[in-house]
Amino acid sequence: MSIRIGMMAPEFKTKAYVGGDFKDVALKDYQGKWVCLFFYPMDFTFVCPTEILAFSELAPKFKEAGCEMLACSTDSHFVHKAWFERDLAAVKFPVLADSNHEISKAYGVLLENEGIALRGTFLIDPKGVLKHMSVNALDIGRSPDETLRTLQAAKTGELCPANWKPGQATLKT
Repeated sequence: MSIRIGMMAPEFKTKAYVGGDFKDVALKDYQGKWVCLFFYPMDFTFVCPTEILAFSELAPKFKEAGCEMLACSTDSHFVHKAWFERDLAAVKFPVLADSNHEISKAYGVLLENEGIALRGTFLIDPKGVLKHMSVNALDIGRSPDETLRTLQAAKTGELCPANWKPGQATLKT
């Protein structure tokens, strides 16, 4: 069964690289919090570091909005450690290892023939419900600014028009 908006986000538990350490991370660890889970194809690539660094730069704004960040690729936690310590040391949020492909498959972003994930972005509310999902092709980087704006809109619980930004009026029914 494929996942859809309004469904419970698929649970997972895996090893993660987190700021120099390895930790076990599960979605249930974030119960009661908003989560931005974003998938990227693999470490040591070209577009991926631009996205990861852009998300990292906005991480304080996501945190301010009450949202935890999680990145995920099909690389192992050992590969994450090698790449992040070499090129992305500023990144402090957990980077999930999905080397068995279970997480990316559950979220519908796995390219099985290649063994890598598409650029999927998922916003999960504090109850574990999927509120937003988008998937880009491998060659198209995404906008963390738009993900943050979408999070802020979702958190209003109201009808938000196109291009809505925090501080602007929502729609009344």
